[in-house]
Amino acid sequence: MTFAIPEAQPTSAQPRLLRPITLGVIVGNRGFFPKHLVTTGRRIIQDVLAKAGIRALFVDETVTAYGAVESLKEAQLHAEFFRHHADEIDGLLVTLPNFGDERAIANTIRMSGLNVPVLIHAFPDDAQKMGLADRRDSFCGKMSACNNLRQYNIPYSLTTLHTVDPESESFMNDLKHFVAVCRVVRGMRRSRLGALGARPQAFNTVRFSEKLLEHAGISVETLDLSEAFGRINRLADDDAKVIAKRGVIEKYARTANVPDESLNKMSKLGVVLDDWMEESALDATAIQCWTSMQEFFGVVPCTIMSMASNGLMPSACETDIAGTVAMLALTLASGKPSALVDWNNNYGDDPDKGVVFHCSNLPKDIFIDEIPVMQYQEIIAGTVGIPSTYGTIYGRVRENPFTYLRVSTDDIAGKIKAYIGEGAFTNDPVDTFGGYGVVQVPRFQELLHYICEEGYEHHVSVNQTRVAASIYEALTKYLGWQTYYHR
Repeated sequence: MTFAIPEAQPTSAQPRLLRPITLGVIVGNRGFFPKHLVTTGRRIIQDVLAKAGIRALFVDETVTAYGAVESLKEAQLHAEFFRHHADEIDGLLVTLPNFGDERAIANTIRMSGLNVPVLIHAFPDDAQKMGLADRRDSFCGKMSACNNLRQYNIPYSLTTLHTVDPESESFMNDLKHFVAVCRVVRGMRRSRLGALGARPQAFNTVRFSEKLLEHAGISVETLDLSEAFGRINRLADDDAKVIAKRGVIEKYARTANVPDESLNKMSKLGVVLDDWMEESALDATAIQCWTSMQEFFGVVPCTIMSMASNGLMPSACETDIAGTVAMLALTLASGKPSALVDWNNNYGDDPDKGVVFHCSNLPKDIFIDEIPVMQYQEIIAGTVGIPSTYGTIYGRVRENPFTYLRVSTDDIAGKIKAYIGEGAFTNDPVDTFGGYGVVQVPRFQELLHYICEEGYEHHVSVNQTRVAASIYEALTKYLGWQTYYHR
């Protein structure tokens, strides 16, 4: 099993936050336990991480005894090694092939200065080998290690089983979970988001605190729509980038009924957006999608946004930056495209079902149809006319489990908060337009009550994977965001 990230499709920029994970590994040791367990345990962990596609950094066996840590001096040497690789390390794996020295483990992490997720793993004893020559006592040592980390105020994660064979499926699932935690923590602490245009006047719901996000490590760069239109006006129709972008658009969606002029405008918008994201090192965007875009430029940006999200660089409509944060967290955890939707309608009288909808800019990989249809935006067309509203992506979301997440900045309380949970897209019949799907969420009415009581937005980000547990752990344990997990 490997935890590789799917290739992003299609955008000129590449998602820098989705690079492979690197773990620093701490092998615990305690002198009066068998040394051969440390040597073999270290080798097994190396092999397991390699098979999982995880880059691992170990202190060499010539630097400390068996390449493990037991004394203060060995802790200092480990800490120096990790400091040297600090820019590469996304998380730490503490593995205990025997009891381990809890002080040396805690000292290593503290002295390294690393502020990354930590996973504590303990090897299981063989009930047939409990003599002095083979006894591990890692079962007990793990408790001591955790006790000391708690005293040192170092947050840490645990494996599902207290002791677990690292070559087992259970440990591989633990690694998959932990890797997702590391990606979310790394991404949230260093992400750069772009806000193109002001929020739509009618949408107070998408207000957010730029300062609270910055305090959490999330930077927001802004670009006025007029600046984007100015850059577009300087692009010729036969510009090589424009021609190339149009080719990508026409492969991405069915455009037979879309005017040539609209496709050309979309292509130029896509070039400007790509260039801006590359110049500003942006990981995701939120765009003022109506109605200034239609009135003064003549298209909706939905297709361009859909392509960005499908390429693992999320793009949220209605300048919903907080929604973009949630989309990015979901993408980081899963390595798959995220979408921003409305909790939009009830589904008959079923209390646990509803309809989610947007008009839409949903990434095509979540639809039933492999190549979705590009249309005009039926809602906005009633105000500005059909010719100015081409560019939406129509389709039904395919039947699948999903994770939902909403992030919000509570300016009054001065904190970032969130709610998260899982449900399923169903195949229940529904006849509508845009991008849509029927969802089933356990205790849905309780969730809706919570959303309203807490004053959350009607937007929610969704991803067709089950990654709620990893994101919840990342947001609460390592980022300190107040998060409600609906189960």
